Amino acid sequence: MIDTKHRNTALLVAGCFFLENLDGTIVATAAPRMGPALGVDPAAIGLVVTAYLVTLAVLIPLSGWLVARFGVRRVFLTAIAVFTLASLGCALSTGLGQLVAMRVLQGAGGAMMVPVGRLMVVAGAAKPDIPRLVAYVVWPALVAPVIAPLIGGLLTTYASWHWMFLINLPLGAVAFVVARRLVDATPPAGAPPRLDRWGVVLTSTGLGALTWTAHLLSAPGAPWAPAAAAGALAAMLLAAAVWHLLRVDQPLVELRTLKVTTFRASVGGGSLFWIVVAAVPFLLPMLFQEAFGWSAVKSGAMVLFVFVGNIGIKPATTYLLDRFGFRPLLVAAALGVCATTAACAFLTAGTPLAVIVALAVISGAARSLGLTCYQVIAFADVPPERMRHASTLQSTTAQAAAGLGVAAATVALRAGGPLGGLLPGAPGPANAHGVAFCLLALVSLGALAGALRLHPTAGDAVRRRPAPRREPVPAE
Repeated sequence: MIDTKHRNTALLVAGCFFLENLDGTIVATAAPRMGPALGVDPAAIGLVVTAYLVTLAVLIPLSGWLVARFGVRRVFLTAIAVFTLASLGCALSTGLGQLVAMRVLQGAGGAMMVPVGRLMVVAGAAKPDIPRLVAYVVWPALVAPVIAPLIGGLLTTYASWHWMFLINLPLGAVAFVVARRLVDATPPAGAPPRLDRWGVVLTSTGLGALTWTAHLLSAPGAPWAPAAAAGALAAMLLAAAVWHLLRVDQPLVELRTLKVTTFRASVGGGSLFWIVVAAVPFLLPMLFQEAFGWSAVKSGAMVLFVFVGNIGIKPATTYLLDRFGFRPLLVAAALGVCATTAACAFLTAGTPLAVIVALAVISGAARSLGLTCYQVIAFADVPPERMRHASTLQSTTAQAAAGLGVAAATVALRAGGPLGGLLPGAPGPANAHGVAFCLLALVSLGALAGALRLHPTAGDAVRRRPAPRREPVPAE
């Protein structure tokens, strides 16, 4: 049975995650109004989004060492304070350069909240309690990208773009006060590890280059050459980082945690699943507005039904895990995402709204079920002494996959133009979007293949009514 304090900690972390995820996506909708207000072209506002995401990617790997050096409470409180004060700095910015600098500082706070908060939730929890605790934490990552366009549109239309950041101030202040009362000041266990400086340089620059590549790919009509050069640099840096991290005694990120089969399945299949989950809410509004000619309000309202599916399945997730186990649910979630994504390719302006609503709800339920399962199974078989490393690595890969989701959607859409011209009928936005949805559905098949390879008893350590065990899951 989950005690009240542990549940409240999970809810606190969920609220912080919501702020971090919301600020990663809300700015994009305000670009047309922010650009003139800052005296720049609206397209330049993309740098405000990218600066935040690059900072997250660069600094998340460092969070594990900071926890070992300064303790969970100090790092988490500092993260909330930095994020909140940086939000005030964003709201007070009068130029693009100042706003970008404040977004970098805001991203630094967010990078500490993500893995440290998750570690607070799972560390010390009984294994059977992890599914319910993680369920509290997963919903912000699902909800924020779906409702961000609507919130951003309402704030910039009826108030001003400054309120996108000002709303963080009371929420951040409340989170800080609650965290001070709720999070215990536990000193770090043992001597702090030596900082792996080469690991910091290679991992952070590699992830930064990867995020910049995603930014270049997601820019409409951007040339391929700079993106290819940035991608090649990212690949070389990350390959060097892997080589280094596997050779040192106290690496910045412990890749040997991937020897745990269930954790490896979460990182591998979960990353592919994340890419599709992040891409669909980006593509759907574009399909509704560009191909169907719908208004932004109507298209945003339709996408909100994805949120309905997210929330609708949430109360049953823990029961389903206890009843059926991880393998069947991950297979069902991957099939659901694959089928609903492919079905979006066949939507037309004449499709009944009820059908689109049903498709969005089913898609949302599959997204929520899959991500919750991947988040929970990541910690099912990880020993307590490696929880810090697992949380850092899982957060790093999830952030990278979420950032690649929009880039994958853009690349699929750009490929959909020439490929859609080969299909029957007149070429146009509808064909391009249809091809893009089909390409993304193929990506989700990778997650399905990983789920099918799982052992039937994988993750049983966190189930309250595990199925009879026939043989142990190999840890390799």
